[in-house]
Amino acid sequence: MKLLKVALIYNSLQPNTPELAEDRGGTADLRRMVRGMGRTLRSLGHTVTVVPLADNMWAFQRRLRLLRPDVVFNQYDDVIHGALYEMRVAALVQMMGLPLSGAGALALGLCRYKYMTSSLLHGAGINIPPDTRLIETGAEIDRHKWHFPMIVQPAQEHSGIGLERDSVVHSKRALRGKVRHILETYGQPALVQKFLPGREFNVGIVGGRRLRVMPFAEVCYEKLPPGIPPIMSYAAKFLENSVEYQKTSVICPAAVDAELARQISATALRAFRAVNGWGYGRVDIRLDEAGTPRVLEVNCNASLEEGIGLARCAEAAGISYPRLLQMILDAALERTPFGVDIPMG
Repeated sequence: MKLLKVALIYNSLQPNTPELAEDRGGTADLRRMVRGMGRTLRSLGHTVTVVPLADNMWAFQRRLRLLRPDVVFNQYDDVIHGALYEMRVAALVQMMGLPLSGAGALALGLCRYKYMTSSLLHGAGINIPPDTRLIETGAEIDRHKWHFPMIVQPAQEHSGIGLERDSVVHSKRALRGKVRHILETYGQPALVQKFLPGREFNVGIVGGRRLRVMPFAEVCYEKLPPGIPPIMSYAAKFLENSVEYQKTSVICPAAVDAELARQISATALRAFRAVNGWGYGRVDIRLDEAGTPRVLEVNCNASLEEGIGLARCAEAAGISYPRLLQMILDAALERTPFGVDIPMG
């Protein structure tokens, strides 16, 4: 194994409002994860420099020029509603001619435009939830025929942001109210889709030219009390004092028969390749009434925190956390950098 000089980048922008102490998606947990990743990469023998990026792109570019890393390990994640800097940061690194871990700018941008991704997958013949629509004004609601229940969320968010207890709607009146809330609160269109009643799976994928599907993780909502919809909301993911967080569990590896496993794996791989995913990622899949796997989301910047998410799926496959990070570095070095160094300053 070649020892590398690694620049580990992350978003160090501080939020304008105080974060809840129980919020596991906050900046304190992000910094803890990045420190842990740095220690793990150093344990493999690599030289690691943590490079924070807040709002000075020019200084960030200059720092990378001085470091001249062999690879940039990308953990930059947008924290402002509707922001699309993930793709811009990746594009900058690629335009500097530096190998970048994970997906490139195109894939990161596509995955944040949820409706664009859904349209691309649908056009490629990959199953998505029925009645997927982008609603930009309240008046558009009356132009369509709806088959309730529907699920409503912001069209450019991630990590369950904007998914709440009232996000699954059963009437046009409730739909109108939720769309209005998203337009006013998040300043972006709403993504509306048919709510699927079946089992939900997180499918981890690792690799470059040769992709490997990790053992599935199944999200279990059986212990949720009545009135709380079985969805992976922000509360279910990160707010440890919430009922959603405490009553939602993940089973990994999931118990799936051979034929369903084949369908889920094939669907996830097709979706990941369709958006030009690379290195690692996660495809969220839910079964419809007929048991057909349908893609909810492709996440090309999935969490790499040890012990959860993709790392948990990899562990179920016998892949340790250090080995997982090394596999991601190896995939980054497989890909030709985006271009030669282009002066930007």
